[in-house]
Amino acid sequence: MEAIIKLRGSVGIRPEIKHTLRLLRLHKVNHCAIVEENDYYKGMIKKVKDYIAWGEISEDMLELLLKNRGRLEGGKRLAEQYLRENTPYGSFKELAHALYVGEVGMKDLMEYKIKPVFRLHPPRKGHKGIKRSVKEGGELGYHGDKINELLYKMR
Repeated sequence: MEAIIKLRGSVGIRPEIKHTLRLLRLHKVNHCAIVEENDYYKGMIKKVKDYIAWGEISEDMLELLLKNRGRLEGGKRLAEQYLRENTPYGSFKELAHALYVGEVGMKDLMEYKIKPVFRLHPPRKGHKGIKRSVKEGGELGYHGDKINELLYKMR
């Protein structure tokens, strides 16, 4: 599983890049999408690499995201009681494990009226820079498993 976070705005970007961001469900800055690792998503990520940060998300961070930032249709918070009553999963831990293993995808959660996008807070203590890549000391680009640190700052 990979987490993709949109860090830069869409003003003045090429239409094909804007379309790819839309396909990834990244409509606004600080939105996060969780996708599986396959060639289709790798190509999309490669195309929009100058506007996003991405890396491999851990199961614990996925559980924390679901707990803190998971939303239902209508903007209501995702609660464990809702999971027990309306889904085959009894807790955030079970749902996070099913997502992490690939048993269920974020798109499949839309059946249960769970939104596939997490709206994150701007990072505490700020970004290192959204115009430079990770290798140059900024935030853009591939973080590997260090994406969990950025997600924790944006929880």
